Amino acid sequence: MMTECICNPISSRVKMAELLFETYGVPSVAFGVDAAFSYKYNQRLGICREDGLAICSGLATSHAIPFIKGEPVWDACCRTNIGGYHVTDYLKQLLSLKYPYHMSNITWEKAEELKMEHCYIASDYMSELQIFQKETKEAEEKTRYWQLPWVPPQEEAPSEEDLARKAAFKEKQSQRLREMAAAKRSLKISELENELCGLEGLLQQLDEVDEAEGTAVLARMGYLSRQEIESAALKVTQSLRKAKGESNEAEDKVDASLAEKYPLTLVPDEMLTPDQLKEKKKQIFLKTTTEGRLRAKQKRFEEETFKERQNQQDEEKRLENPELYLEELRSRYKELFEKVEQRKRQKTNGHHSNGHSSGGVGRGERLSAAQRERMRLLTTAAFDRGKGEDTFGARDEDWQVYKLMSKDNDDDDDKGQEEDEAELARVTSKLQELDPTFVPKSDQLPEHLPRSRPLTAEDYKIALGVERFRCPEVLFQPSMVGVDQAGLDEMAAISLNRLSARADIDESVKDRIAISILVTGGSSLFPGLVPRLEALIRQSRPYLSPLKVVRASDPVLDAWRGAAIYADSRGFSLQTFSMQDYYEQGEAGLRRHNIVYSLY
Repeated sequence: MMTECICNPISSRVKMAELLFETYGVPSVAFGVDAAFSYKYNQRLGICREDGLAICSGLATSHAIPFIKGEPVWDACCRTNIGGYHVTDYLKQLLSLKYPYHMSNITWEKAEELKMEHCYIASDYMSELQIFQKETKEAEEKTRYWQLPWVPPQEEAPSEEDLARKAAFKEKQSQRLREMAAAKRSLKISELENELCGLEGLLQQLDEVDEAEGTAVLARMGYLSRQEIESAALKVTQSLRKAKGESNEAEDKVDASLAEKYPLTLVPDEMLTPDQLKEKKKQIFLKTTTEGRLRAKQKRFEEETFKERQNQQDEEKRLENPELYLEELRSRYKELFEKVEQRKRQKTNGHHSNGHSSGGVGRGERLSAAQRERMRLLTTAAFDRGKGEDTFGARDEDWQVYKLMSKDNDDDDDKGQEEDEAELARVTSKLQELDPTFVPKSDQLPEHLPRSRPLTAEDYKIALGVERFRCPEVLFQPSMVGVDQAGLDEMAAISLNRLSARADIDESVKDRIAISILVTGGSSLFPGLVPRLEALIRQSRPYLSPLKVVRASDPVLDAWRGAAIYADSRGFSLQTFSMQDYYEQGEAGLRRHNIVYSLY
């Protein structure tokens, strides 16, 4: 005796018959509807009547089967492809989304266990949601917790020997770095001294020979002139002073003979002829260009000297106390980064005010109080000049006033910003070189993202709050899991309405059926299902009409007990499909076979 749901496909029944006959060798088999067996069994116990409605919610499907005089009315049956499987799967999905780092622990079997132990049907779904939304004390009382296995990390404090060993290792490493730096500096000084000695010897050799031999010596050594050797010697001298840490003087002095090379620059124009005036302009241009080139060269040299001295000081600080030096670098980086970001924010606010481009307003916001007062006075003067009409700006030269007024401020801002950005880049490079764990703030994650921290027992605790009643709600609202079908209460109303289409059934029969609604199947075990189902079915029934919903004595095993009673009755042998029929008729015989619907 095999039980199945209503309207089971013939292909499924054929596969079951093939398994029973060919694998297990059973002599005969009969098929019956589980909900009908359960209803007949509870009818024997007096829980339901001959006229009634069986609502069976199983693993994958739910059915509503009306009974009149103990016989099922198949034309009025209703089916929905929703059941306990969907409740369990929905619970597993919700917990996996809520605790993604514990997905391996939230198995389907564990979700089934949690469903059976903690889920319930809410009497009013929306009211129950509001309780948990407001996080009231009642919501905390209804929340259940599942504690996953967790072993607290055991951190042992380092012993004095370990600390002493680490300190000794760090000091040894620092000493090694100092020795390497000193050896490198000594080697560089030795190389520079040898190179300088060679250049000075070459210059001395040129002084001792005549011009022809000097040209041959220069060609042999790869130089073009004596001035090139002197320039190389000067550069080597400068590098040697830097390596030794000596104070440098201005390497490139302004040529004192500029006045002699350009004599006309000192002569008044009145004393010169037209040709000499042209030559004077040319000499002034050449002299200015030469002086500018020398000043630029001097500035570059000073900058390089400053950088070299700064790097040398940093290296000495690092070798003297690496930890203090690293801490100072971090503080300097933080200060510079905030300064640069603040300037960027000021520029952004200035050029984009309230989402619109307004460069003038932004520049005014960045000017000092004195400069804003100057702008006000200039505007007033311009208005007065126009004799009551604001004509300032009609000419291009009027706007030159604003440019000249804000030029110094902008130049100072841009220069300071470039210096700060260059210093920030230098400090960042130093930190990346010395601290492998350092990450620039521009590459860091946003502050609102959670940062890593040691895990505690709370991180291994899974809370079941709203999930307790939200998951079983799919039995009444299948659309929550994407199933566009009727819920349990709608199925009962549909079955009763289908009975009204039959001419031999009047309203009195429907009233008798309404007072004997039996709920069976594994999904009917949820606490609160019977009151909720009765309240919803009452909404579709006439006002003050009788209604009673009861649960089966054992919703899981009553179908088996009803089928067992029928298998032990006399009519069972008349309803079976034998092995001989199976081999003779095959699938066609099963199609013509009358399926048993608990007729005993």
